[in-house]
Amino acid sequence: MRNLRIWLYAGLAVCLVVVGTVLAYQAVNRGTENSFASGTRLGAPFELIDHNGNPITEAAFAGRPTLLYFGFTRCPEVCPTTLYEMAGWFEALGEQGEALQAFFITVDPERDTPEIMKGYAEAFSDRVTGITGDPAEVEKLLAAWHVYYAKIYDADDDTDYTMDHTASVFLLDRDGDFKGTISYGENTATAIEKLKRLAE
Repeated sequence: MRNLRIWLYAGLAVCLVVVGTVLAYQAVNRGTENSFASGTRLGAPFELIDHNGNPITEAAFAGRPTLLYFGFTRCPEVCPTTLYEMAGWFEALGEQGEALQAFFITVDPERDTPEIMKGYAEAFSDRVTGITGDPAEVEKLLAAWHVYYAKIYDADDDTDYTMDHTASVFLLDRDGDFKGTISYGENTATAIEKLKRLAE
């Protein structure tokens, strides 16, 4: 019995070391090209409309390193903050970031028309293109990117709502493969380093 207990404790210790190592690795590399999810193929074919009223498909995400952000124009804080920071990243990167492109994809297509998306996105940067379209098609795209979103209705007005949604910026390489994320509120220097690697 004593030997059995020793082997059980030893096995448990090994398991804890392995799990701890995996968790530590993922914590250090989360949102970078070294994360376990890096290189994962997300997304699916789609046919939507950009903020200029032109058709846009998944082909727009290929050929250049890409930033994808999912949000909505009536967002009170997270979306405007993220787009403001994105504009700052582009400015800080200068020529190093010229290859980067960015898309702002609505999670609220019922209210976010192309015209509204255009005015909103361009208020922050001319490097960001808004994407909207048929709600059913937008829903398919959000599902393909595993983006969380939910309508939160006003307690005093069941016709008004806000949207809860994933707040991270998705990073894609030139082949359209997922390379990591920039989290909401992430340190600016860290975000810029990720974008430098993405743009290489």
